[in-house]
Amino acid sequence: MKAADLFKVRDERIKVLHLTMIAFFITFVTWFNMAPLATTMMDDLGWMTKQHTAVLGLLNVALTVPARVIIGGLLDRFGPRKVFSILLIGMSIPTFVFAFGDSWAQLAISRLLLSSIGAGFVIGIRMVSEWFPPKSVGFAEGFYAGWGNFGSAFAAMLLPWAALTLIGGDNGWRYAIALTGLICLVYGLIYYALVKDTPENKAYFKPKKSSAMEVSSWGDLIQLIAWTVPLVGVLGLITWRIHGFNLLSGSVSTIIYVGLGFLLVYQIIRILLVNMPILKKGVPQDDRYKFRNVAALNTTYFANFGAELAVVSMLPMFFQTTFSLSPTKAGLIASCFAFVNLFARPIGGILSDRMKNRKMVMLIYMTGITLGFLSMGFMTEGFPLGAAVALTILTSMFVQGAEGSTFAIIPMIKKRITGQVAGMAGAYGNVGALTYLTILTFVTPQQFFFVLASGALVSLIACATMLEEPKNAFGEDYELSSVDQELISSSQKTAPSMTKVPAAATK
Repeated sequence: MKAADLFKVRDERIKVLHLTMIAFFITFVTWFNMAPLATTMMDDLGWMTKQHTAVLGLLNVALTVPARVIIGGLLDRFGPRKVFSILLIGMSIPTFVFAFGDSWAQLAISRLLLSSIGAGFVIGIRMVSEWFPPKSVGFAEGFYAGWGNFGSAFAAMLLPWAALTLIGGDNGWRYAIALTGLICLVYGLIYYALVKDTPENKAYFKPKKSSAMEVSSWGDLIQLIAWTVPLVGVLGLITWRIHGFNLLSGSVSTIIYVGLGFLLVYQIIRILLVNMPILKKGVPQDDRYKFRNVAALNTTYFANFGAELAVVSMLPMFFQTTFSLSPTKAGLIASCFAFVNLFARPIGGILSDRMKNRKMVMLIYMTGITLGFLSMGFMTEGFPLGAAVALTILTSMFVQGAEGSTFAIIPMIKKRITGQVAGMAGAYGNVGALTYLTILTFVTPQQFFFVLASGALVSLIACATMLEEPKNAFGEDYELSSVDQELISSSQKTAPSMTKVPAAATK
């Protein structure tokens, strides 16, 4: 696949790619519709303080972690078309509540619910993998994610203008935020009407059960449980930070901690209920996969996307204080880190497709992240500003290229559970962001860059020792196991008009 192919919009797969990218773009515009209007909200509401906005920022990512895992299972079962449409339509409701809320409870609860929209990213990963073969899925996934992520920058640029200039008045910010909810609602209906889960004559692979990820061995089962613990634990971290702002009482915090404990136990029970019968029966050799590949990709997204979210939040102040810049100039320079996402992610996907060794591309990128953040740790007062900007952009190229490289591999781990694998890896990106942001409160910016370099180094080692080059990584179609073919045959019997066997299944 070439860049010029992106303009062939009459090609159905290209049309689906663009429609899915737009859906993801809209989720990011809506997800980040508060940040650029936070000061306007404070001025209008009167009672709202910086502590309130800080807590709303935490709530804005709180449910993204579990939502990405849950959505991953749902889309594997019901398909990306339905799940993406329902997510967009459903998230319009808390958007409207937040836009016209007057009390702290209304704003906090609606923002918490709205954080689930961050799971939209996972849905598109599965949709794109259905329409593009292994040999070109890296570029397609990179384009989808790179331009979709740009939604956050678009919100920062457009929403203040819409609130203050286009709409104006004291309630301008409310209507600007409500507009994003309306767009979600309308586009959810459009997306459902215009896309399909798969091309004609291609089956949609579904897992046996979608309530928990399938594994292939007892050792992998233990690993899955171990990697599930941080996904719940990070919610406790958020609770602890909100309690530190004195906006959550000790008794309520205790109740949340206990609830999270029960949630973890429940999730472990679901994992056991799904996998124990499978493992007791025995997994056919051709249907097995190694969970360590999932674990390695979890570390990469922790170290790259987690670092991106954390760095974007601290770079403006870092450049302002370190180089004595104005807030405007510092913000403009810092925005370069996020802006290169437009082409850095697609490049990561292209290299993963073209270099014919997806693991090697991942190792190169993780090495670049390690060295990039290590070098940024030496940016102190007196460091040349031009060199600092160039180093920041270069590091960002590696960070976001690694994100594209990560999701060029995920669809090949185990096709029928792509949503769940993408959901877990995506969730670990948010776990990384929250972990890094917590560490940032205890260290200097320079020390923080060293911490990020250390995280990337750990991921580099994990990928070098655990990640395997996917089978058929550059083929015309994804490999089908004997279990996949049984599931296809079963679905044909129940819905023959909806599911057809792809040519690859008969070979």
